[in-house]
Amino acid sequence: MGLSLILIVTVLAVLWLGSRWLRHASPARIRKIVIGAGLALLVAVGVALVATGKLAGLFAVAAGLAPWIGRAMRLHGWWTAFRRMTGQTGQPRTGETGESRPAAPDAVMTRDQAYEILGLAKGASPDEIREAHRRLMRANHPDSGGSTWIAARLNQARDVLLG
Repeated sequence: MGLSLILIVTVLAVLWLGSRWLRHASPARIRKIVIGAGLALLVAVGVALVATGKLAGLFAVAAGLAPWIGRAMRLHGWWTAFRRMTGQTGQPRTGETGESRPAAPDAVMTRDQAYEILGLAKGASPDEIREAHRRLMRANHPDSGGSTWIAARLNQARDVLLG
């Protein structure tokens, strides 16, 4: 009885202190702590399973989760590629007021941005610019299921560099 009471009081104290800390911590710091705590919990469960001789249970759980983890990793890769392709890096652009939306296609584009959009090094030749534009438009044209916003940005980048 005495040990369980001490354990309950300790858990409540940790929860109370944790809630106070969460109110003042940055989201990035909270994310790191949650990921670290999750990994520590995973390791602790693994050690407990090994210590109790239930390692087969760990392998069964891992085998059951493997397909889901693979799907989540592929989905994350697609999401990252989509965000890169649409210019949504999570960093607000200059002049935005806290919005994470990409700049409008008719917004002023610099030559550096145009080179980046077309995936070219600075000083690329007009033929290289046209080839990069054609290649990217084939992959992202709205008639082929691509985004009109991406197509507009590709056209704008080509116009900035060639015009």
